[in-house]
Amino acid sequence: MRILANDGISQTGIDKLKENGFEVLTINVAQEQLSNYINKHNIEVLLVRSATQVDKNIINECPSLKLIGRGGVGMDNIDVVYAKEKGLHVINTPEASSESVAELVFAHLYGGVRYLYDSNRNMPLDGDSKFKDLKKSYANGSELRGKTLGIIGFGKIGQATAKIALGIGMKVIYHDSEVESTTIDLSFFDEQSISFSLKNSTKENVLKSSDFISLHVPKQNAYVLGKNDFDLMKDGVGIINAARGGVLDEVALLDALEKKKVSFAGLDVFESEPKPEIPILMHPDISLTPHIGAGTKEAQDRIGTELATQIVTLLK
Repeated sequence: MRILANDGISQTGIDKLKENGFEVLTINVAQEQLSNYINKHNIEVLLVRSATQVDKNIINECPSLKLIGRGGVGMDNIDVVYAKEKGLHVINTPEASSESVAELVFAHLYGGVRYLYDSNRNMPLDGDSKFKDLKKSYANGSELRGKTLGIIGFGKIGQATAKIALGIGMKVIYHDSEVESTTIDLSFFDEQSISFSLKNSTKENVLKSSDFISLHVPKQNAYVLGKNDFDLMKDGVGIINAARGGVLDEVALLDALEKKKVSFAGLDVFESEPKPEIPILMHPDISLTPHIGAGTKEAQDRIGTELATQIVTLLK
C-alpha cells in the first residue's frame, strides 16, 4: 500500500509505516498536479499538514484513495464531511502538538512583556551606538507571574497553555462553548503533581478581566475577536493568536495597537496566509512567527508516530 506524505512526515513515522509493509513517498507535489500524481502512482493514503488542500475535486478525481490524514489539529484544508460520505477514513493528530503550540504562545508572551520582538530588531542596528538609549527603552518591562491569562478555546492546546501559565504563577480564566469545567493536572520532574479545578467563564468576563488573551479555537465563519471585543478589553492587554488565521480581525487589531488598547500582539497565523499583510509584518508592536506552532522535532515525531499508528490500525 502506497502513502504520499505530501507535506512531509517524521522519520519515526516513516519507519513505523515501513515496518508494517507500507511504501512511503515524501515528494512534495504541487497542488495543481496532485490528482494526476495520486492516480499515476496509485496512492491509497494521502497525508498533509496545512499547505495541501484536499477538496471535493481531489476526492472525486482520485478513486484509489482510502484514507486522508492531517498531521496536526485543524482540518479546515480537508473536506472532511465529503470524504467520509465517499467512504474514506479521515484522521488527524489532535494531541501531538499541544505542548509545542503552548510553548510558542509563551515565547511570544515573554518576548512581548520584555520587548524582545523589538529589541532583536534594533540591537543589530543601533546596539553599538545607542546602547544606553535602548537600555532605557526596554527597561520598563513587566512580569507574567501574578497576571491573568484569558484563554478562548479550552481544548487540548488551550489546556496545555493553561498548564504553563499555572506553573509560572499566573491566574487562568477561560471561555469555551463545550468545556464547562475541567481539572488541570501539573506533573513535575520529581513525580510530584498538583491539580487545579477551573470553570468556564463568559467571553465578556475573559475579555474584561485578562491581562493577556490567547486564542485556541478552530477556523470560524466569523471573527472570534473583532472590533467590539477589543473595546471590552483592559487597556494595555497583550494578544496571542497561534490558532488559525481569520479568527482575529487584523484590521481591528492594528487599530487597537495604534490606540494603545493593545500593548503588543504575537501572531503565528494570519488572515491572508501564506502572504500576510504588509502592515501586520511591519508593525513594531507585533511579534511574528510563520505558522510554526507544531514546528518542533518532538511534536513532529509524535505526529508521525500517531499518524502511523492510526493508519496501521485502520488499514492493516
